[in-house]
Amino acid sequence: MDFSIEEMKEQTREITLDILEQSNLDQKDIFVVGLSTSEVLGGVIGKNSSLEVGRAIISVIFELLNVRGLYLAVQGCEHINRALVVEREVAVESHFEQVDVLPSVHAGGSGQLAALALMKDPVEIEHISASAGMDIGDTFIGMHIKHVQVPIRPSKKEIGFAHVTAAYSRLKKIGGERAEYGKWNGNVCG
Repeated sequence: MDFSIEEMKEQTREITLDILEQSNLDQKDIFVVGLSTSEVLGGVIGKNSSLEVGRAIISVIFELLNVRGLYLAVQGCEHINRALVVEREVAVESHFEQVDVLPSVHAGGSGQLAALALMKDPVEIEHISASAGMDIGDTFIGMHIKHVQVPIRPSKKEIGFAHVTAAYSRLKKIGGERAEYGKWNGNVCG
């Protein structure tokens, strides 16, 4: 390993804080994470998984989200159809359909296993519409973020050797040339 666990944790902290600042989330919003620990270690996605790296990265993100009142969803790999682990509370409140799958290091991934250990009452769900998210190692989380997605360009672009991308969602702007946008102030159009 060319990067120590502490270096990876610090990179994760710095990038996550940058993304959270740019995404302007509200309490109880959902933040989705896709993570390839193989990519973090400089390997090929799905071929060099590390539970130690998964625990280090997810624990930092989990802590930063918790203090802000945000919910974490961790995407699994294609071997479990990109299912997500979330707190049961999130699944129930949002009416997400639960699925039956037990992730492993090589089917679901180290990030999911780390989240399962950190969450109070974790469940697996198949689909989500998160308000923002971070993709560590090009795992493609876009299917799990609400429309309209806005890319975030974090100041640092890697954790270990893994490429990091991020996005948040904004409300759709609909209407024609006379439409106005912003928060409703109670006035009737006239």
